[in-house]
Amino acid sequence: MADDSIAVVDLERCSPDRCNYECKNFCPPNRTGKECITLRGEDTAEGQPDQVHISEEICLGETCGICVEKCPFDAIEIINLPSELQEDPVHRYGENAFSLYGLPVPQEGQVTGILGPNGSGKTTAVRILAGELAPNLGQFEDPPGWDTILDRYRGTELQDYLSEVRDGDVTVARKPQYVDKIPDQFDGSTADLLSRTDERGVLDDLLERLEIEHVMDQDIDSLSGGELQRVALTAALARDADFYFLDEITPYLDISQRVTVARLLQEMANEQGRSMLVVEHDLAILDLVADNLHVAYGEPGAYGVITTPKSVRNGINEYLKGYLNNENMRIRPNAIEFDEHAPRETVTADPLVEYPDLRKSYGEGEFSLDVEGGTIYENEVLGIVGPNGIGKSTFAKLLAGRLEPDEGDVDFALDISYKPQYIEIDQPMRVDVFLSSLTDDMGTSYWDTEIAQPLQLDRIMEQDLTDLSGGERQRVAIAACLSKPADLYLLDEPSAYLDVEQRVRATRAIRRYAEIQDATVLVIDHDTYMIDLLSDRLMVFDGEPAEHGHAGRPKGMRDGMNDFLANLDITFRRDENVGRPRINKPGSQLDRQQKNDGEYYYS
Repeated sequence: MADDSIAVVDLERCSPDRCNYECKNFCPPNRTGKECITLRGEDTAEGQPDQVHISEEICLGETCGICVEKCPFDAIEIINLPSELQEDPVHRYGENAFSLYGLPVPQEGQVTGILGPNGSGKTTAVRILAGELAPNLGQFEDPPGWDTILDRYRGTELQDYLSEVRDGDVTVARKPQYVDKIPDQFDGSTADLLSRTDERGVLDDLLERLEIEHVMDQDIDSLSGGELQRVALTAALARDADFYFLDEITPYLDISQRVTVARLLQEMANEQGRSMLVVEHDLAILDLVADNLHVAYGEPGAYGVITTPKSVRNGINEYLKGYLNNENMRIRPNAIEFDEHAPRETVTADPLVEYPDLRKSYGEGEFSLDVEGGTIYENEVLGIVGPNGIGKSTFAKLLAGRLEPDEGDVDFALDISYKPQYIEIDQPMRVDVFLSSLTDDMGTSYWDTEIAQPLQLDRIMEQDLTDLSGGERQRVAIAACLSKPADLYLLDEPSAYLDVEQRVRATRAIRRYAEIQDATVLVIDHDTYMIDLLSDRLMVFDGEPAEHGHAGRPKGMRDGMNDFLANLDITFRRDENVGRPRINKPGSQLDRQQKNDGEYYYS
């Protein structure tokens, strides 16, 4: 194979017990007597058929591709690497396994951002910089020692940093990506968890800033996703570390909380001289928090490349356009476009349901929600926005019949398909079997084109539900919701753990499904752009989080966005090059002008 190609075998998909080794039998080098595709043998459990591995020295490369076509499980990829990759990888997990090229460079006194698709090596890079994984420079059979590793980075900004990692002189605080797994790893109260992390004596200040004093006496397994995210951030930021690695800071947080976290990280970096590395998919927050940016690209699960630092604005815009200027590299055939449009005109269709004033209380002194009666129309997408802990999910459960109101009648006799905020999967069932149990349309051209392809389900259809990542679970849950025949589709936070491209794809899939199927959809989310692109009207929740919530009647997008963002004292502008929404700096001239005009979003 050419030096600029790699072969990848996905061992989770390779199923020799259900095939006839078509890849091996049809391989041209094999048919001439060479050993290109062979059996792993010693890597196989006793009694199990052998999986395959591919000799990259013998393989003919992407120009052949017969094994890729013949594999019935899409387990093989032969990939031509970009010609610009002249060096060996920073790390490779094994033969026919994922390779990472390039590392981000932590900068003292700055927040360094990483932007890229899921599966492109961002977490591997973080593990290397955190000292959890020694880079093998692609030499997975005989990993090099630290002298060789440091010689590779001699004369670069990473040399001193990696020297300190080798010597154990770097202290690292890390926030994990999937905070909903914390209860599986820790049994006890929030206070028990956080008390051992307060190395800087700032715990009380962090609890106040992140508004989680009220959960200190609660057990970790009783916390919501938003509370778990803030607890995880508090645990990391309370430590006295040289470098802070924060893997996705926004899932389950409302926009106000996201801005608070961004400002907190900026203060720690700029005022205290601390080094922060942030992996994030919310572009508005990444734009707000980062001082410089690395772009990650590649083939998810096969190889990833992390660029040298870029300015934040240019890095985000180049990533969206799909072309990296300095690298002279096209990373995507088409640009990710942000549709800049005036708010949709409200078109009144036939009512699907008219709900009365509703009230739900969880007990004396506990949270209560009051909902003003309103109308949900047929064939509309209704966006639902508001802070965490304000009752949005309670309203969804009331409509779905999962909660009974204290006042008001919600017996609507509607078929409702509901995707909850927190996706709990405990059944060892394959994805395709699970989805086929929900619909008779599996395998039809419509289902494949309008649901499976946009949500990129093809490569995970034969995986077990319990083995999926957070983003994969989210995409399956969205597909499951849309696959059921229903009068009303209710999706609670569909953007969580999706990368930028996946969010755009999911948004368009949901909107297109609503238009083609004449479906009525309610979407609760904290991604402002997703809500804007999806919604015909908006329902705004306000009140005092965790105490009392109030839901107004649905209204037009302009009035709804202005009410929502005015409550948060946040304005947005549009990037003049790609049209993406960007948060204005508080008190800036544009921020003051938009507030004076009463235009917080559609300026």
